[in-house]
Amino acid sequence: MSSISSIRGTNNTINHDENPFKSWKSLLIPTNIKFKPTSTDHAFPIFLIKSTLAISTVASIFLILFLAFSNQSICLPQYDTVLGNFSTSTRRTTTGDDHEKTNISHILFGIGGSAKTWNDRRHFSELWWKPNVTRGFVWLDEKPPRPERMLSSSSSFLPYRVSANTSGFRYSCSYGSRSAVRMARILKESFELGLENVRWFVMGDDDTVLFAENLVVVLGKYDHNQMYYVGGNSESVEQDVIHSYTMAYGGGGFAISYALAAELVRVLDGCIDRYHKFFGSDQKVQACLSEIGVPITRELGFHQLDIRGDPYGVLAAHPVAPLVSFHHLDYLQPLFPNLTRIDSLRKLVGAYEADPGRTLQQTLCYDLRRNWSVSVSWGYTVQLYPSLVTAKELGTAWLTFKSWRTRNPGPFTFNTRPVSPDPCEKPGLYFLDGIVRTGAGRTVTTYKRHVHYSENVCDRVDYTPALAIESIKVSAPQFNPDWWNKAPRRQCCEIINDGTQGVLGSVVKLKIRGCNRFESLTPP
Repeated sequence: MSSISSIRGTNNTINHDENPFKSWKSLLIPTNIKFKPTSTDHAFPIFLIKSTLAISTVASIFLILFLAFSNQSICLPQYDTVLGNFSTSTRRTTTGDDHEKTNISHILFGIGGSAKTWNDRRHFSELWWKPNVTRGFVWLDEKPPRPERMLSSSSSFLPYRVSANTSGFRYSCSYGSRSAVRMARILKESFELGLENVRWFVMGDDDTVLFAENLVVVLGKYDHNQMYYVGGNSESVEQDVIHSYTMAYGGGGFAISYALAAELVRVLDGCIDRYHKFFGSDQKVQACLSEIGVPITRELGFHQLDIRGDPYGVLAAHPVAPLVSFHHLDYLQPLFPNLTRIDSLRKLVGAYEADPGRTLQQTLCYDLRRNWSVSVSWGYTVQLYPSLVTAKELGTAWLTFKSWRTRNPGPFTFNTRPVSPDPCEKPGLYFLDGIVRTGAGRTVTTYKRHVHYSENVCDRVDYTPALAIESIKVSAPQFNPDWWNKAPRRQCCEIINDGTQGVLGSVVKLKIRGCNRFESLTPP
């Protein structure tokens, strides 16, 4: 350091016409130091230079001959390839054959539950769990007092595990529950089981209803060897503001790829302590993922259902996306009139099992002869308007519900339209009554008219023909899951018996089909 300072302090200037390395030489060998050459000092450098040249010449000749007469190629791996192989070497022994299409066996489910409430809420999980098909566990806070009841007479029981003790972790959210810490660690405990052939870890609550076949289709779009965090937001803006817009809400379920889980488990425990003020487990997990730098990949079929009241408006105008999950069904009215919550779900699940990809998919069509508009939410409901209503309005959810926290009529993360008190502006409502599989891979669903006992009936003359329709039959081809890999588009439908060949009667028959080129739902 003193040598450099002394050089910066001199008045010498550099002549750029001279050897440019002289100035650097003065840095390495100060000029005020004198060396006395000897005969040995002259001989050794000359010998070293000659030896180096000789070795270099021989090596060059050998390399040229090798390349000329060998059919092998010499290359170095790219930098990112080396890092990729390093980070995925252990992953490949766990995820199996990466060329195989993702299926249900590649998913490990982690359901957060409580020993005290599990037997009251297990019916939600039993709707979708298939023994020897689905893999995973319900994670409880303690061993149930009567473990044999966990296996009940039901054929759809879930195996359970008891979570590790989390009393050593910090939790300081005054309005939350410490169980959020335990729930956040379910992902880590699931990962550490070391089960074979796992590509995705899917987290949910004990009141989450998952539609597994559609979940497989959604996750199959993504490479599990990449870091993905897949889920959906809350429907209530107030929830997203309080918690996060960038979070996949845990009640609706979320999926984490194996590649991301391998990174996340290394830092999760530290994150849980760092974010001890956060309310829920899903919020803590997302905070950890933000440190890794992985954002949410939103899929519209995950439904947190942070709403109160009647979910009809949401389900009757489902987005063009596969139905993946429901949550908070204990806090909502039954999906179908005159049925309990669980019986309503069983009815919808029955339609789903007949055609998973088509469930709740909305289809719109017109009867231009009668100026009618029809909206079908397959497997659930049909709306018949005795007027021509724009596709924009038909595709907007009825406001049959309120926000989760304040029970206000919004705002929500999607558009809504009010339910008019005028009976002449309301459609006729029809709910699923039955489903039949026909030949050639088709189904016929029947929807029967429902009139609430307190509902006023429109007495306009032009409304009378619509009131005569007692049921609607919908014929549809089996939905091909590969359609979800294409650009999303709502399918089209047409009314088969529009009255042109005689009396319409009390039944309307529709046929769902793919849309033709240049076809649009445009009223005259």
